[in-house]
Amino acid sequence: MSANNTELGHGDTVAAWTTVTALMLASVAATAGVWFESSLAIIAGAVLAVAGLASGYVLKKAGYGKGGSKTKSAH
Repeated sequence: MSANNTELGHGDTVAAWTTVTALMLASVAATAGVWFESSLAIIAGAVLAVAGLASGYVLKKAGYGKGGSKTKSAH
């Protein structure tokens, strides 16, 4: 066992959950677009992926990320 007891957080924040959910939905949309040969679905998946990353960044800066002022670990 390692002597390193650093708490990693494991993504248990609003910012992390929002980002992961958006990225999963983006991958489903893009995969469906490839499967059904739909350029619109592929583009929608790409846009959703960028939006998911941006929302995670904004939420983290707003205090909803790891160590943020609005997370349960900050209290």
